[in-house]
Amino acid sequence: MTQETAEHVGALLRDARGQKGWTQGQLAAELGTSQSAIARMEQGKQNLSLKMIQRLESIFGRSIVKVGRPAMTHLRVEGGRTLSGAVDVNSSKNAGVALLCASLINRGTTTLRRLARIEEVNRIVEVLTSIGVECTWLNANDLQIRRPAVLDLDSMDVEAARRTRSVIMLLGPLLDESSEYRLPYAGGCDLGTRTVQPHMQALRQFGLSVDAKSGYYAVKAPPSDGHDRSFVLSERGDTVTENAIMAAAHRSGTTIIRNASPNYMVQDLCFYLQMLGVGIQGVGTTTLKITGRPAVDADIEYFPSEDPIEAMSLITAGIVTDSAVTIRRVPIEFMEIELATLEQMGQRLEVSGEYLARNGRTRLVDVTTKPSALRAPEDKIHPMPFPGLNIDNLPFFAVIAANAEGQTMIHDWVYDNRAIYLTELSKLGARVQLLDPHRIYVNGPTKWRAAEVGCPRHSAPPPACCWRCSPPGASRNCATST
Repeated sequence: MTQETAEHVGALLRDARGQKGWTQGQLAAELGTSQSAIARMEQGKQNLSLKMIQRLESIFGRSIVKVGRPAMTHLRVEGGRTLSGAVDVNSSKNAGVALLCASLINRGTTTLRRLARIEEVNRIVEVLTSIGVECTWLNANDLQIRRPAVLDLDSMDVEAARRTRSVIMLLGPLLDESSEYRLPYAGGCDLGTRTVQPHMQALRQFGLSVDAKSGYYAVKAPPSDGHDRSFVLSERGDTVTENAIMAAAHRSGTTIIRNASPNYMVQDLCFYLQMLGVGIQGVGTTTLKITGRPAVDADIEYFPSEDPIEAMSLITAGIVTDSAVTIRRVPIEFMEIELATLEQMGQRLEVSGEYLARNGRTRLVDVTTKPSALRAPEDKIHPMPFPGLNIDNLPFFAVIAANAEGQTMIHDWVYDNRAIYLTELSKLGARVQLLDPHRIYVNGPTKWRAAEVGCPRHSAPPPACCWRCSPPGASRNCATST
């Protein structure tokens, strides 16, 4: 078995175990082996005999060995239809990832309810499992997390860690877990280089030492102290803020973080940590005052709030198909600029009264789209840190602008190459003019047509516009990276 094949089989084994809701320890008991042996199998570091493969396939009721490399995900969409009905927004993926990392701070049991069970979450679960954390799916979307007294950082699943950018967020909760350890380089999608320097600058305020080596970061824990500290983040990034919050949450003393992101996933993280007894003032603002709690041992459950990005994708589907649909459980605090921009473009929306999310803090509404005559906005559409238009919602406006009368400039100043990917809409009939790697003109309205397009990551805008492709029955393939 080649190394490549072993890693492929390991990935299939992790997936099969995850779908069954078993921990590595449970699978080890079923096979009569050790958890460390299961960890090696899943990391592709141990060859499997034919007999072992047959036992695994018998246990999971599925094939473990497959020929060829993992395939791309393909979606085939038949467009030219009007949508109707109502749909609920699911919980936030970005909040879920932060909460998974933050669960390492808690020595008790954390149960995350209605967790978004998608690839990014699965990868972090794989990383946590590999270092000894018991992650048990209680049902389709509830995850129970129990960490051991000592984490086995040397056994970290390098492959899973390198397949996600979010692994960098382990630095905060692991601040003084071990005197020295290695963290694989953060990987992820192909939307351009995003520097990790802001993370390093923030964590150096706590005394953390991180040196970049070949393929990994060499981390040295800071000495224990009860000092108060105050600092300004060089970048108001969501994950940077979360890393700094998690570092402060389990350090003695009071930490003041200025220029902090007040975005939705940051607020969810703060709400969770407050339930653990961490003192946090200023949630929803750019200045956070955190009184750390070095020893946290609590059995709690937490509901991540709804995802504004998914909400925008569903609203977009209603708009581009000229449909009357209701999107329920929209986190309005993080969608106000988006809805205001849509109304400026002539989109008619009905917005319900507010009610609270299951976390008891986030404000929700129901939004109903109405068939409308859209026009290009007078000014460009561009993202800003919260409470501005969310950077992850910007691509949806390229699709919406293609349905509007006139010319719209879309300016993505954050990602290096995402504007280039938006030119894929031209294959579907949109008139998109690339100005530079950050700006495009979109000229509408568009007579959509069926075609095959590619996405740089799991992405909703192309499928959303393809619901519009006509005539009815036309189809296209959307190849997205796994």
